[in-house]
Amino acid sequence: MNDKPFVLAVCGATASGKTWLGVELAKKYNGEVVSADSMQIYKGLDIASAKPTEEEMQGIPHHLIDFLERDSVFSVADYVELANKKIQEILERGKLPIIVGGTGLYIDSLIDNVKFSEAGSDIDFRESLYEFARINGNHALYEKLVNADPVSAESIHENNLVRVIRALEVMHITGRKFSELKAESKLEKSPYNSLIIGLNTADRSMLYDRINKRVDEMVENGLIDEARELYTSGFMATASNAIGYKELIPYFENTMSLDDCIDKIKQETRHYAKRQLTWFRKNERIRWIIIDDFSKKYEILEKCEKAIANYKIM
Repeated sequence: MNDKPFVLAVCGATASGKTWLGVELAKKYNGEVVSADSMQIYKGLDIASAKPTEEEMQGIPHHLIDFLERDSVFSVADYVELANKKIQEILERGKLPIIVGGTGLYIDSLIDNVKFSEAGSDIDFRESLYEFARINGNHALYEKLVNADPVSAESIHENNLVRVIRALEVMHITGRKFSELKAESKLEKSPYNSLIIGLNTADRSMLYDRINKRVDEMVENGLIDEARELYTSGFMATASNAIGYKELIPYFENTMSLDDCIDKIKQETRHYAKRQLTWFRKNERIRWIIIDDFSKKYEILEKCEKAIANYKIM
């Protein structure tokens, strides 16, 4: 198609089968996986983040997983920088980079070649925002962003403190709206020739059933113990951005039953899946595969292979 390197991406809601598909495509096309998940980057946040196991990886190299200490700050700009390095290394090995994940901001920023503002940082101002949120709640801080930059607020969830605070911090430093800077950052063309495959369900109840089953499996695999360790060791601030940890705090504090907390995890995960799909639907380049159209996994893989073949001959 052109002289840009080909990069494949697999996106979709949680529990839609991205990990499996990424591995199968890597086996088929001699590829390596670059994760696009904002929680799987952290060490020790394994079960709730659905970090792929060695068995699930099937020997396929996976990058940007389980490499960052739990108290480290990591931005989307950091992700794009590291992911670009990994992609170049994979290409130099003569293999296909396959981006796999459900963090839409990561995928879009990487594929669209977003250049982030060199606004720097104001640590004192940032800490004052964290303190404001601690005293007044996440929603109160989010309202500051809504009033200052409603366009940015539309794409950031109020409980994503890192992104809310960074948007406010950039505006404080530059005196300009974060959304304006973000729009300007997309003016440079992408260095990649990319195909994005999205997994979705026509029947939303099918996805929700998959989510509920996954949460039950997480509990069986030790989610409660993992969350308790984070709670007692003081790392819940980082883990609070991943569904499956903060919802168990009432159980640890004897204010809610375990069953009710697990139901809350399922509910919040379903809400998160809905937000993921809302984000991805804005991207008209995604080639969607409706997984409930197929009775067997290999049929989904065959559909992907046809999409890739058709894309390459366009």
